[in-house]
Amino acid sequence: MNAERDLSPLTPGVVRALTDKLYEKRKVAALEIEKLVREFVAQNNTSQIKHVIQILSQEFALSQHPHSRKGGLIGLAACSIALGKDSGLYLKELIEPVLTCFNDADSRLRYYACEALYNIVKVARGSVLPHFNVLFDGLSKLAADPDPNVKSGSELLDRLLKDIVTESNQFDLVGFIPLLRERIYSNNQYARQFIISWILVLESVPDINLLDYLPEILDGLFQILGDNSKEIRKMCEVALGEFLKEIKKNPSSVKFAEMANILVIHCQAADDLIQLTAMCWMREFIQLAGRVMLPYSSGILTAVLPCLSYDDRKKNIKEVANVCNQSLMKLVIPEDDEMDEAKPSVTIPAEPTSEENLSKPEAGITGSLDASGDSSNSSVFTVTSCERIQVTLNLDGIVQVLDYHLSDTSIGMMTRIAVLKWLYHLYIKTPRKMFRHTDSLFPILLRTLSDESDEVILKDLELLAEIASSPAGQTEEGQGPSDGSDVRPGPVELHVPARAGQLSSSSTKGLECSPSTPTMNSYFYKFMINLLKRFSSERKLLETRGAFIIRQLCLLLNAENIFHSMADILLREEDLKFASTMVHTLNTILLTSSELFQLRNQLKDLKTPESRNLFCCLYRSWCHNPVTTVSLCFLTQNYKHAYDLIQKFGDLEVTVDFLTEVDKLVQLIECPIFTYLRLQLLDVKNNPYLIKALYGLLMLLPQSSAFQLLSHRLQCVPNPELMQTTDNTKPSTTFKRTASPNIDYTELLQHFEKVQNKHLEARHQRAGRAEQLDRRVVL
Repeated sequence: MNAERDLSPLTPGVVRALTDKLYEKRKVAALEIEKLVREFVAQNNTSQIKHVIQILSQEFALSQHPHSRKGGLIGLAACSIALGKDSGLYLKELIEPVLTCFNDADSRLRYYACEALYNIVKVARGSVLPHFNVLFDGLSKLAADPDPNVKSGSELLDRLLKDIVTESNQFDLVGFIPLLRERIYSNNQYARQFIISWILVLESVPDINLLDYLPEILDGLFQILGDNSKEIRKMCEVALGEFLKEIKKNPSSVKFAEMANILVIHCQAADDLIQLTAMCWMREFIQLAGRVMLPYSSGILTAVLPCLSYDDRKKNIKEVANVCNQSLMKLVIPEDDEMDEAKPSVTIPAEPTSEENLSKPEAGITGSLDASGDSSNSSVFTVTSCERIQVTLNLDGIVQVLDYHLSDTSIGMMTRIAVLKWLYHLYIKTPRKMFRHTDSLFPILLRTLSDESDEVILKDLELLAEIASSPAGQTEEGQGPSDGSDVRPGPVELHVPARAGQLSSSSTKGLECSPSTPTMNSYFYKFMINLLKRFSSERKLLETRGAFIIRQLCLLLNAENIFHSMADILLREEDLKFASTMVHTLNTILLTSSELFQLRNQLKDLKTPESRNLFCCLYRSWCHNPVTTVSLCFLTQNYKHAYDLIQKFGDLEVTVDFLTEVDKLVQLIECPIFTYLRLQLLDVKNNPYLIKALYGLLMLLPQSSAFQLLSHRLQCVPNPELMQTTDNTKPSTTFKRTASPNIDYTELLQHFEKVQNKHLEARHQRAGRAEQLDRRVVL
């Protein structure tokens, strides 16, 4: 700069001193400028004041010469000191050139800029608030300055500005939020620390309600929570904690809906601290906002369900996620099952009007949002709000998320159990809507029966039992949806015994029905068909879990209906080998399971038409396995018919498997279930066919341990000579009971022979095919 240039009212000496490389000379010039400006202030000469500031700005602070820029900065600070309380009138002209120097390549000059701005702000105090955004923007850049002196200077200025904001009640929060929202995504460690420190300050000011704008900065806060610096993470954790305290104190002023999807995303974060913090927030949101959170259920479940299978390393996250899951489940109420949307339903304070988007299976991986994130359509959750709208539970998204997690074989056991509990809960609370999804859920529920966990299978069976028994699943004319292969060839009489105090289906509508209710709907028969298909296609499941599954179903549903329907289906089974195996399994369950005590008693006496009808139905299917047929006759005390059957065994193909089953039947006769049968051996005169039947089994057996066991039992029969009888022997009145006149035993015997001939033909066909295959191998 040409020192001789006319820059009045600044004297040539002042101009030269301002451009000197020595700080002391520039300071002397600044004192002269301060004196000069004070005189103009006294004279109220605003034009000269502006002229001096303009010269210092344009000719010095923005000069290309570094020493001139330093002189301009100290001169502008001197002007501000001289102006005192009037400096607010010239702040724009004073601040802008100083902020420009914040970007100077010379660290010394950046430091002098901090010093100059500090003096300007210190004098102006609250008058600088209209220019807060530009000051904040400049400071946020210096917060990451590599020079420690510059950082130290910016920290002094930062503290001063925070004091001014804290003391003032005129802070423009609305104008500041866009800048804060932009800068909060900085990746620089120092810039993040600067941002968090300001958020903590603003949150502490009583007159500043930062909670209203929390949706705009919440995502950024969670981003900063994952910083590598422990100090920054701690500061951010404190800030989030303060916000959460404020939310608990003033839930009516919180925009829960606008922040729900943000939490959903961060509840799936890989960082443990972020995930735990977001999950804690989600827990509070569900408990405070209630049904406001229902439109976001599928997204919440996407985030929460996987956490339920965490191990002890993430125990805290797992516990909070469990609370979230339970709390969300409680929000679903019977009123959500209203089919007619025009009917009034439970209303809540106004929230987003957008419908919940369907969460596709990929949502379980990507964490897609399930409700509109457009804050323009959302209003503050206000308990006293006059505007109230309906919250509709959209099950489509929820069911898709549950289906996805149940289908994913990598998902942990506790997550699968939670999914099944959710589905069961939805069928209890909203059965009519849930039955729209039953056909799509059925296959995965059947596949879940092969799960390695007994607890998962139990929950799955509870759900299937509820589907099969819920009155809401009853379709017109009692015909349930089924594919072509599942169509029933003929009617099956399913007797439902009346129970005292049973709730009528019209009054319960499926909402409060226990899964053990004897009410069977149109899905019951379809379930039985598909269960048997599952056993047929997956024999290992039948061997390892078949008895367990059927026994549990007998507890959950009506045992008579289960055996009646399975027997009817097996009667038409084309795979005769499977039919024989399945009948043997069912018979073992019938004779040994404590769960079927009542059914055994019902069959033991055949006193009622229903019990006789059940016996005939079981008998026809039990004929697939000769030995089980005899055991059924023993159970029902049809001893003469058992004797007649055993006589037919001579015409059958006696195999090792056949003899093994006879051996097992002998062992079974020695069990407590057949105590009554063994006691009847004392009454030889009135039970001749029982003894003959047992001798028939004895003659079938080779001299094995079972032979010895039965032989010793028969040796205990008193007065063997009384066994002699003829067909015209009249039964004594001391018989336990006579054969039922309502059962055509001749027809049953003919049916037995017919079924056994089919099995014989099937075995010959299998043997023929095996022989042909062997020949082909040899050739």
